[in-house]
Amino acid sequence: MEHAEYTVDRDVAVITLNNPPINGLGLSLRRAIITCVDRALADDAVRAIVLIGSVRAFSGGADIKEFGTPKSGQEPNLLSVIRVIESASKPVVAAIAGACMGGGLELALGCHFRVTKPDAQIALPEVKLGILPGAGGTQRLPRLVGLDTALNMIVSGNPVPAAQLKATALFDAIIEGDLLEGALEFARKVVAENRPLKRVRDIKINEPLGEAYLQFARNTISATIRHFPAPLKCLEAVAAAYFKPFDEGMTIEREAFLWLMNTPESRALRHAFIGERAASKIPDVPADTPTRPIHRVAVIGAGTMGGGIAMNFLNAGIPVVMLEMKQEALDRGIATIRKNYENTVKKGKLTAEKMDARMILLAPTLSYDDIKDCDLVIEAVFEDIGVKEQVFKKLDEVMKQGAILASNTSTLDVNRIASFTKRPQDVVGMHFFSPANVMRLLEVVRGEKTGKDVLATVMQLAKKIKKVAVVSGVCDGFIGNRMLKYYRNQANELLDEGASPQQIDRALENWGMAMGPFRMGDLAGLDIGWSIRKRLYAENPNMKRSVIADQLCELGRFGQKTGKGWYRYEPGKRDALPDPQVEEIIAAARQSTGITPRKVSDEEIVERCIFALVNEGARILEEGIAARASDIDMVYLTGYGFPAHRGGPMLYAETVGLANVVEKMRRFAAQRGGDAAFWKPADSLVRLAQAGESFN
Repeated sequence: MEHAEYTVDRDVAVITLNNPPINGLGLSLRRAIITCVDRALADDAVRAIVLIGSVRAFSGGADIKEFGTPKSGQEPNLLSVIRVIESASKPVVAAIAGACMGGGLELALGCHFRVTKPDAQIALPEVKLGILPGAGGTQRLPRLVGLDTALNMIVSGNPVPAAQLKATALFDAIIEGDLLEGALEFARKVVAENRPLKRVRDIKINEPLGEAYLQFARNTISATIRHFPAPLKCLEAVAAAYFKPFDEGMTIEREAFLWLMNTPESRALRHAFIGERAASKIPDVPADTPTRPIHRVAVIGAGTMGGGIAMNFLNAGIPVVMLEMKQEALDRGIATIRKNYENTVKKGKLTAEKMDARMILLAPTLSYDDIKDCDLVIEAVFEDIGVKEQVFKKLDEVMKQGAILASNTSTLDVNRIASFTKRPQDVVGMHFFSPANVMRLLEVVRGEKTGKDVLATVMQLAKKIKKVAVVSGVCDGFIGNRMLKYYRNQANELLDEGASPQQIDRALENWGMAMGPFRMGDLAGLDIGWSIRKRLYAENPNMKRSVIADQLCELGRFGQKTGKGWYRYEPGKRDALPDPQVEEIIAAARQSTGITPRKVSDEEIVERCIFALVNEGARILEEGIAARASDIDMVYLTGYGFPAHRGGPMLYAETVGLANVVEKMRRFAAQRGGDAAFWKPADSLVRLAQAGESFN
């Protein structure tokens, strides 16, 4: 049968879910489960039913292929499937291994009994999509594990190993050996002992201090969540399980589920969930494209970026050879990596044994001869095309044939870098974000001649080192930094017109950005942007100059690392403090250009900065630099601190309405001192707005 296999082992029917990879509960599987249960109930020789998945997953929940389609809610929906199982006249045993999450756990909760492997991963992760469990999870789980455990699982959405729930009533048996054999034995025992069929819905929650606990939890959640309504709705639903009869609680849960589904926050989180998976697919690179083996990686440069890049591979168990030109720089880089790991050990997030195992994989060297047999080499040297040329000519000379040559450049022309070699098909951009061992984004820059097998290999490797990889074409700044230039342009223009760095940062941070542009600049280092600007000034002498930013750099104010930038910083602290010297520089710059400062609203700050991102994002799509709008959103969500509840700049524009975005841009162009050329809407943006269509 499609998506479910039905067999009979003597007197027990076995229904095996078969919808790989995670037994997503799509319409076909839901229908198959009901058909199999009906068949077992109609067979007098069958005395019990075992519902089992694969070693990888009992069920991971909803089938993401059906998200947003009519199939997702078509009958039989999950509620109907659970109703059939719960009302079955013969015992139904859920046999759980691997992932048992979301709707998969709700399905198991609808069974009369549950047995599990100790390492099965149990979760209700719906909150991470801005919703809550909608098929009884908030009502049944508290009845089996108690309010505290249930609420923690539902509000966090994080998986818990089944063994940790052993003391609760969630599982009737922990199976150490073969799961199916253990489940069959348990089912026959239930029949032999004539055990009553346990319906979780009939269990009463007996916690005398439950009301006080729920109030405490409400206060805690209210104080810690921001921008997201789902956690409090989860609490309300769990509270209903405590205060209300089961059917009333189910009604409250369902109403909350449907309400949350229609919130912009849930739309944003679901968009990101789907977008992350879409980003891994390259339209013209088939999924079965052969990949190159990566057993050993070389990193050139032991500075902040090089060290962070190396840690990604060490964490994944991949040996790394780190190359530097001077012993002092190499020693300093190795010491920094060790210190980072030691700090993680102190926090209890890593054992000393694992730290030692990772450090053993790191081989320092001063010689190119020691990296020639590596499968992948990533340069993380100074962002200068002349320096890159020297490195890549040397790599072309020493690296074995078939090795992938990658550049961590953040803005430079990857095609030009590839031209420094006789093997441009092996050259690719791998732009990590600082700190490289923490930030999830990896921009994979595809050169004109980059081989499809190279792309497939790098995308596969990104998953192994737990990065979200997004493919970009070649242009100045690629996706993220190209757009960021326009965002910063508006921040600087607003500064000229009358806003302060503090107001601009505060407005954007209150809107949801992790950091405002000036604080972010100080953190990253203002000298990096200055170096890029000087290159662009040389390439385009008529380009408008960032006078204030350039003056700060000329004074050696490079941000946190020098104790002064747009703000000042006290030794050992990262608090951004206003600096009168910066205020004087800003005032003098305004005076020299004849600008009379005006009052700028926070709303204008946000709209001009964010819509500048959107407009350039639309141009990037027009040029084919990004394959899809959601790829742009993934870049900004995972690499630039864009607020998750907004879903990325392109989705945010759709939420506002593309026609409204275009109208606002035209108003900015028309206002006094407005830059009509800057605010000319991208052709595709105008076209989509007029047609009432969206990017995605």
